[in-house]
Amino acid sequence: MLILNKTARMFSTPSKRKICEFLRSFHFHPGKRLFHKLVLGIETSCDDTAAAVVDETGNVLGEAIHSQTEVHLKTGGIIPPVAQQLHRENIQRIVQEALSASKVSPSELSAVATTIKPGLALSLGVGLSFSLQLVNQLKKPFIPIHHMEAHALTIRLTNKVEFPFLVLLISGGHCLLALVRGVSDFLLLGKSLDIAPGDMLDKVARRLSLIKHPECSTMSGGKAIEHLAKQGNKLHFDFKPPMQRAKNCDFSFSGLQHVIDRIIMQKEKEEGIEKGQILSSAADIAAAVQHTTACHIAKRTHRAILFCKQRDLLCQSNAVLVVSGGVASNLYIRKALEIVTNATQCTLLCPPPKLCTDNGIMIAWNGIERLRAGLGILHDTEGIRYEPKCPLGVDISKEVGEAAIKVPRLNMKI
Repeated sequence: MLILNKTARMFSTPSKRKICEFLRSFHFHPGKRLFHKLVLGIETSCDDTAAAVVDETGNVLGEAIHSQTEVHLKTGGIIPPVAQQLHRENIQRIVQEALSASKVSPSELSAVATTIKPGLALSLGVGLSFSLQLVNQLKKPFIPIHHMEAHALTIRLTNKVEFPFLVLLISGGHCLLALVRGVSDFLLLGKSLDIAPGDMLDKVARRLSLIKHPECSTMSGGKAIEHLAKQGNKLHFDFKPPMQRAKNCDFSFSGLQHVIDRIIMQKEKEEGIEKGQILSSAADIAAAVQHTTACHIAKRTHRAILFCKQRDLLCQSNAVLVVSGGVASNLYIRKALEIVTNATQCTLLCPPPKLCTDNGIMIAWNGIERLRAGLGILHDTEGIRYEPKCPLGVDISKEVGEAAIKVPRLNMKI
């Protein structure tokens, strides 16, 4: 962890003069009276610079986002200093666009909410330093946001969901199961012990050189796998789901990735092609890895539902499973989870695809939730920290493992 005020120079903190010029660019409305709470949300935890203004009724008044996907596709992955520089170049413009679209002047904001954990240190630093300058100039409260809490609570913006509910967060950087009992009240049931599913799918896509495939050249790795898998035979390769003997809710994807790497190397030898060329069996490999990933995620989620019901942490019927994060937009994985929720009398809910990936709306909404609950609202930002690594809630995964719940076999016919 780094204390921002001791390391501010690392992140090229905007000068007081620049912030003042930025604020003067807005037209103020002295006669306009607002009765709703309004929060500006700022997100820079990874490779998207995003901002949004949301009111307490859930209306998105304005939003803007700058995606770095094209840049990182060319470099074969996210390079933190490159991501940092792109955030620096775009953050003021993105915040300005979100505020302009909302027709809200900065003085009318109730608070500014910003992701400060977890994420890439260099990226988090840019958003935090900009936000602190902004709140200090505006004399507004600051609401630090946990990125995964924001993903978990997004569903309450789009659907009427009461606490408690189960959440599965699956993305390129995270994978966890948690029981959500309140705005900042989480019980962590399980998490990935190594890499996240989105990261694994991206690595497989890179190893298959799908960026050279005419149908996948502009897609992220996960999207390319999902697209190509539709043309493949998932039964052509028999990849075993990870951790089959472990009766807990943790995940693992690195072992599966290494198995797939070996298969790809073997197939390249068989076909007499060099690394970097596209295999004739690429679609079959994509289908098999997607199916195995879906089955692994589904089984761990099934156990989490059974554990929560056994301990009366969730309703026996009509319990809600929320799935969010970038990988939640994979329709095949959603179908696998639907099989689980149908078998356990649960309702599966997912935010719209654009709210599953990183965005400013979820940060602003998390700010609204915290503002209403009176949680974590800072009027003094002295010594505020960003945290690249930060767990979510209270970890009870050991207790889940000790329960050793056996999961009934389901027919994963997708």
